Amino acid sequence: MEVKLTLNGRKVADDVAADMLLIDFVRAHGCTSVKRGCETSACGLCTVLLDGVPVLSCSTLVARAAGRNVQTLEGLQDEASAFVGFIADQGAEQCGFCNPGFVMNTIALLRENPNPTDEEILAYLAGNLCRCSGYVGQLRGIRAFLDARDSEGAVGAEGVEDAEDVEGADGLGNVDVASSAQDAPEAALSPKASGVDGAATVPAATRKAGAEGGSHE
Repeated sequence: MEVKLTLNGRKVADDVAADMLLIDFVRAHGCTSVKRGCETSACGLCTVLLDGVPVLSCSTLVARAAGRNVQTLEGLQDEASAFVGFIADQGAEQCGFCNPGFVMNTIALLRENPNPTDEEILAYLAGNLCRCSGYVGQLRGIRAFLDARDSEGAVGAEGVEDAEDVEGADGLGNVDVASSAQDAPEAALSPKASGVDGAATVPAATRKAGAEGGSHE
């Protein structure tokens, strides 16, 4: 049977067996960040986004993804790069095997809930297993990212409110960016250098497969 879908923004068509799993399809098309772990919908290593929803590709038939949008970590580098350094800085990336799954679920979490509590973070990532860390590092890293993001936002908001007092601003509060940029504070969101390469070394979280074979509950 022929399956057509969109994989990381690229149209893909292929002849597949009726029982082919989504994990095998995406890996066959170069998306090796998607890992095979337990193969029983328990570890979260195989998480991908299907129409924006995290699913377990080891228990989802590729036929169910026909005509839909599939994203793996290879196609989400920009979103992942915003926070992976913070997680790595907490020592939460060790062997790195489970990292892509944690990152995929973290992306889904922050899209769904940009301001999660610690309890909500832990609940969302509960489907991801990691034998190297105690999970606290992932939580601390995500919290550090959120705090840095909020701090940067507060600085930006204060700058807008005080625009009329900034040298170079016109009567409408519009700042001459060219003249003031050199005095701007360093971006609070810049993660520390950690050797994280985006895909292979980033923690990733997984949601449990639903009754329809891999859908997020």
